[in-house]
Amino acid sequence: MSNVVQLTVPSRIAPMEARITALLACFAQSRRISDDVYWLKENAELLNILESTGQSVPQEALFVHAGYYENAEKRLQFFPQYYRFLLSIALDLEDLGMPGNTAERMVDFACKQGLVEAELSDLQRAEARRLLTRRGVNPVRDPGLDDRLRAFANRSATFALPNKKAAYELTHIVFYLSEYGRKDPGLEPEAIESLHYTGLTAFLDQNADLVAEVCISLRYAGQEPPALWTDWLYQQTASYAVDAGPGVPINDDYHEFFVCNWHQAVTGAPMFRKPLSPERMRFDRAARPNALREISQTMLVMDDQRSGDWNRMRPRMEAELSDQARDVLHVAAQSSDRFNAYFQGFARAGAV
Repeated sequence: MSNVVQLTVPSRIAPMEARITALLACFAQSRRISDDVYWLKENAELLNILESTGQSVPQEALFVHAGYYENAEKRLQFFPQYYRFLLSIALDLEDLGMPGNTAERMVDFACKQGLVEAELSDLQRAEARRLLTRRGVNPVRDPGLDDRLRAFANRSATFALPNKKAAYELTHIVFYLSEYGRKDPGLEPEAIESLHYTGLTAFLDQNADLVAEVCISLRYAGQEPPALWTDWLYQQTASYAVDAGPGVPINDDYHEFFVCNWHQAVTGAPMFRKPLSPERMRFDRAARPNALREISQTMLVMDDQRSGDWNRMRPRMEAELSDQARDVLHVAAQSSDRFNAYFQGFARAGAV
């Protein structure tokens, strides 16, 4: 008779609240100084993800931002050009459980100073409106704003071509119109098609950040993203490497790490499942093939032999591509039933 001895090996993955606490401490205190605009960007992104996904954050974990919160009004008065970052952080801190009403006074200051009037972009006006209305104020008196945003989103041809600026503007339009998933953004079928086209280009580029934003946007619009994209994002999220230490460089992939984990939360999967530390951390994604550049170059040299008919172009392109680029293109073509229509624009084979 033999005895079986069971060993309990502690998991390296801490509970969710501990992981959030570690992330908040790292980004608030260990990566950059709070006077750095990149500090504002990093912390605004993290807090926005936590707030918009309804995470439970221990109140004591928020106190790493106590110094910022105490001086937020003065900082807004001196740096009004950063009002959207400054407001976003204060609003999210309060909505996550930080006691106080500083954000309301900051909203009042922004309105009295007419800070939204300095915005030239419709997208920035939409973001400002979303922030200020969180405290019951809407300074954007522009009844045509949503119509212009929707008209931009409905032009699907824009998104059949590689254009990261337009792509990110599209996803953020959905974020603001949906109030980060709190209401139906009311997208028309053309805008849904635009999101699929954007996702296809992003997948060919192996841009997990943008694929995740597209999948989140589709879910906010009540749509089911292609399963191949979602599965790929799960794989990419699991593959991030996290290093900690006082000397680790922070020119890293933290933003993509954030957005992929935001996607995890939106799908109901666990987020930030990594060994996380309150000390300085860096986040690195795994290497990926640059298929989009190779595919585009292959089509470019075809010149007037290029066609928008995917079935006709497929064997010709596959013969010219590397194995990696061919595999990415094959998966992309299988991922969405809109691929044939997308390819007609992507190929740029001439106007009708």
